[in-house]
Amino acid sequence: MTYRAAIIGLGFIGGADQVSGDALGQLVADLDGTHLTALQQHPDVELVAGSSRDEGRRERFAKRTNARTYDNWQTMLATEDLDIVSIATYAPQHAEMTLSCFEQGVRAVYCEKPIATCLADAEQMVARADQSGSLLVLNHNRRFNPAFRQLRDVIASGQLGDLTSANVAWGSGRLGNVGTHIFNAVQMLCSRRVVSVSATLDLAGRADCRGPAFQDPGGWGLLRLEEGLIVTFDAADFATLPATITINGTLGQATARNATIVVQRQGQPAESWPEQLDSSSSMDTAVAEIVEWLAEEASFPDPAEESLHTLEAILACHASHYANGAWKDLPLTGEDRERVVASG
Repeated sequence: MTYRAAIIGLGFIGGADQVSGDALGQLVADLDGTHLTALQQHPDVELVAGSSRDEGRRERFAKRTNARTYDNWQTMLATEDLDIVSIATYAPQHAEMTLSCFEQGVRAVYCEKPIATCLADAEQMVARADQSGSLLVLNHNRRFNPAFRQLRDVIASGQLGDLTSANVAWGSGRLGNVGTHIFNAVQMLCSRRVVSVSATLDLAGRADCRGPAFQDPGGWGLLRLEEGLIVTFDAADFATLPATITINGTLGQATARNATIVVQRQGQPAESWPEQLDSSSSMDTAVAEIVEWLAEEASFPDPAEESLHTLEAILACHASHYANGAWKDLPLTGEDRERVVASG
């Protein structure tokens, strides 16, 4: 069976558009996949349409595909009969677009992270997917990366012993846009969710490349995971740290950094493997697993609730900062539930 797919947002990661990447100072070739290439490369997926407000992006997308283009995503959803829609736009638009997809009968939405900018939107997205029997997938790419799945299994098998702590760090701040990847990944690797947060935001005021409407600070702090596991995080706005995740246990340590994963167990030679185990991207894997779900061949391995929970942990960082670093328990309550992260 062939599944019909479309993309909303034909920029850097949506349309593999290097002109958009140039504006961000990044290369498409350095990405762990794009929506366009992942959909194009699956033999059971036909990429039939794409929408963007930007005429140049639409023209470049049309040259790389045989797909129709639209300047309005609502028109595209109303016109096309679609099984899969990728949403590669700014986070404040994710909820409206996702809900509209489900209303139009789209069976699977593959949405960029973060899931949304506030809890109410994220919860509505997850609930609507459940109510309609549809699939909501968030592009936290390490969840679909075979190398990270291998490390998760190493940790789960007890090869590091009892976990004692974890440390994560990355450059450029942006808890909502970048930290969502790291927080989500460390919870996956440890097989434990965040239960409370103590944090300080970095309000140095680094300008967001997406414009002044987006203000997404970095910061520093502690995440307490289930079973009391403490994770420190270091993500200053103007830092130049490589993205690093370190998991410590009574029998060893595992580190993911600089495109390599290293496991060091007591009394044994270090074992390492690349973060990219083969030529497939993590997004290729995600699309393959979406197709398997559509074909009713397998359940989907990453519930959207995990991405909702990651957003809640980030919102808890903001809540903690404005409570002088006080611990904030999840689920959030009261006014803390109303916080918004202005992430792009």
